[in-house]
Parts: sequence; structure tokens; C-alpha cells
Amino acid sequence: MAMGMCLLSARAASIADKLGVDLAIVHKERKVANQVSRMILVGNVADKVAILVDDIADACGTLALASSILREQGAKQSTVIVAHGFLSGPIADVVENSHLDALVVANTLPFKIKQFDVSATIAEAIRRTHNGES
Repeated sequence: MAMGMCLLSARAASIADKLGVDLAIVHKERKVANQVSRMILVGNVADKVAILVDDIADACGTLALASSILREQGAKQSTVIVAHGFLSGPIADVVENSHLDALVVANTLPFKIKQFDVSATIAEAIRRTHNGES
């Protein structure tokens, strides 16, 4: 598990470097499955716009908690970008009552929500995998 976190952190650092932005990571710990026991912010977000990137958003409780931590540490705004927005339960209330300024989801599921198209990125990844490219 720690190895995965290191790889993800390294990938996030590489992307941040390419974009010329600072990097902060919200590390979540779980003692029980599907229940966050604590979150730790690594990095400085004071007076910055925070963009949280995640693979899946379901009930958005974890993302709402992360946005609260970012605001407590001085972030001006927090936006979440997710690849798969399942968006179950009282999602509208969770997002509206959180410190999230925006929730942006890819168009991997059919919702009437503002989405961004990932088809070209997925097609390129398939092409590269097929051709043995990185």
C-alpha cells in the first residue's frame, strides 16, 4: 500500500512540475474499510486554489472532508475533478454543504452534469498500449 502511495505521489509531482504548479497531497488513513479515520495535508495551500483529483466520487464524503481540511489550511478555493462520478445518495446536499466550489466529472457515466470528454485521452492510451509506447 505504501508503495502505491509513493508511485501516485511521484506521478502527481511529475504532473505538477510539468504544469508549473505547487503540489499538496491529502493523505487519508483507514482503520476500517470504507471509513476514513483521519486525513493529513502534506504541503502548503494557503492563499491558493486547490484542485483535488480522484478516480471515483460516490457519496463525496471523503472529498467534502478533504475540502474542509484545505480551507482550514487557507486554500481560497477547492475544485474536485474525478474520472468516474457515481454520485449516489444525498450527493447534492453533501456538495452544496461542503467547502467544495465545484465538482467536475468525466463523461464516463450518463448524467445531466457539466462534464469533460475523456474519449481522446482513453483512445490515445489504448493506442500507446497497443503499440508498446509509454
